[in-house]
Amino acid sequence: MRVKFSTEKILILGSSGLLGRSLAPFLENNGHHVELHGRANIATHHADISDASDTFSLLDLINPTVIVNLVGLTDVDRCETQPNQAYLTNVRTVENVSDWIKQKKALCHLVHISTDQVYDGIGPHTEKQVTLTNYYAFSKYAGELAAATVPSATFRTNFFGRSHCANRLSLTDWLFRALSDGDPIQVFEDVLFSPLSMITLSKMIEQAIQKRTVGVFNLGSQDGLSKADFAFAFAEEMCFPVHRMTRTSIEQATFLKTYRPRDMRMVCSKFESELGIELPHLRDQIKQVAKEYREVA
Repeated sequence: MRVKFSTEKILILGSSGLLGRSLAPFLENNGHHVELHGRANIATHHADISDASDTFSLLDLINPTVIVNLVGLTDVDRCETQPNQAYLTNVRTVENVSDWIKQKKALCHLVHISTDQVYDGIGPHTEKQVTLTNYYAFSKYAGELAAATVPSATFRTNFFGRSHCANRLSLTDWLFRALSDGDPIQVFEDVLFSPLSMITLSKMIEQAIQKRTVGVFNLGSQDGLSKADFAFAFAEEMCFPVHRMTRTSIEQATFLKTYRPRDMRMVCSKFESELGIELPHLRDQIKQVAKEYREVA
């Protein structure tokens, strides 16, 4: 791959999570100077971004031209039972970063990663069709409002692919392990979504950084599938037997304590128009990710 040289100094907040472990090397390989913040040892910076003083000290030290915010409490049940923790992680962090940009008059662009769980009801949904059905979605939407007070791009998204985190599995990691071991698994036929692979999402974020995209955008694949159809498509690409996979309704999942949206499919034409691109179909993304698993199997 040809390396593109850039004067960007990009700070990734929450770089030790699923997306950060894919995004950081992608940006570095494309010639960007990347600073890593997070909890894991791979990160150089470990500031508490929910604390304004720590946030300002970190941002004063680095003085980034771009901040990519991946910090988030994504445990839906925990957000519901610990709303203040959800606020601190999903909202106050963004408020602190935005306040630094405003107070310092920094020439800094914010890229904020939100969620497709701000949607429910019959989809696919445009950016204006927000329906908040749990505290996780509420806190992520409040974080979007904080990001909108400065020049920023907010991406409502969902993603999958091989995890590079030692202690965290992605959706396809879970499917790969269960299918490899022949474990019985249940997959939801009444939950629909339109995620991207982490590789494709990283590419889209990098293009948005280069263009200094501003606004709130759905960022997902075309078409969308139920989680059951997604699982069966992935199994087919991996040539796994599917006789131990059972389609079920999310209403039958007694282990889920908090309501989850049923249809999170998104209309992504606004992003496609802004970037002048065509986003991939979900089945093609599944094929791409399955190839990654086969290459390391």
